[in-house]
Amino acid sequence: MTSHDVVARIRRLAKTRRVGHGGTLDPMATGVLIIGVNRATRLLTYVIGATKSYAATIRLGQSTITDDAEGDVTAIAPAAAVAAVSGEAIHAGLAAQRGEIDQVPSAVSAIKVDGKRAYKRVREGEAVDLPPRRVTISRLDVRDIRRADTESGEVVDVDIDVDCSSGTYIRAIARDLGAALGVGGYLTALRRTAVGRMTLAEAVTLDELAERAPDVVGLSLAEAARQAFPQRTATADEARVLSHGGPLAPAGIAGPYAVFDPAGEVLAIVSEREGRARAEIVLAPA
Repeated sequence: MTSHDVVARIRRLAKTRRVGHGGTLDPMATGVLIIGVNRATRLLTYVIGATKSYAATIRLGQSTITDDAEGDVTAIAPAAAVAAVSGEAIHAGLAAQRGEIDQVPSAVSAIKVDGKRAYKRVREGEAVDLPPRRVTISRLDVRDIRRADTESGEVVDVDIDVDCSSGTYIRAIARDLGAALGVGGYLTALRRTAVGRMTLAEAVTLDELAERAPDVVGLSLAEAARQAFPQRTATADEARVLSHGGPLAPAGIAGPYAVFDPAGEVLAIVSEREGRARAEIVLAPA
């Protein structure tokens, strides 16, 4: 199931076309996918840029065309090379990817090259070279290392936990670890465990949503804004000004931040510039 498939399903359940998601998940991946319904779709532009957390499994000893288990195996390392991979080398290879790095995205990705998705070019037989992108991997921890025998020979499976900036490819972490160790690597499992402060603890399945349709919203607009942004409460007069798109006096809050009316409803997302707090998005009902 793709992220677009999830959006289509929720459109049917919620009986509205105004549904979007806050960051694509690969079809193989599971976990947290933030969905916005109706007015909440306007918050998704901020969700897309939030930090992400993942649990993943890297398989060392083989490579695939997609850098994950969805693609065909393109190379198998000699058994002796795989046997020589040590836990210390794995830890060192991952440590080299922590911090702010230049990461080359997977060639089989949705990035556009001259107007066409990179994955489409690869499927058509083209060689695609994507430029590196600056990303930040703030946590890259090893949970387990184990050896396994497959039909193609011995492999090493590595379970990892990752906290990273938006735009990071976990598949690329697997690919680059395999390349650094000289044996190849790809992802066999990927689960997104958090987007910003929204975690699996708040997530529900599509089946659970279907049972309560059309009331599919798990967080109100105000609750979602409180989770995602710093906040400020406006006076009644300020609320009237802001709901009509007018500026407020600055409060010295690093933006963007959410402004709430005295009753606790979210009015707008604002940023402070040129000595005023100005709305980026007005969320108050018309």
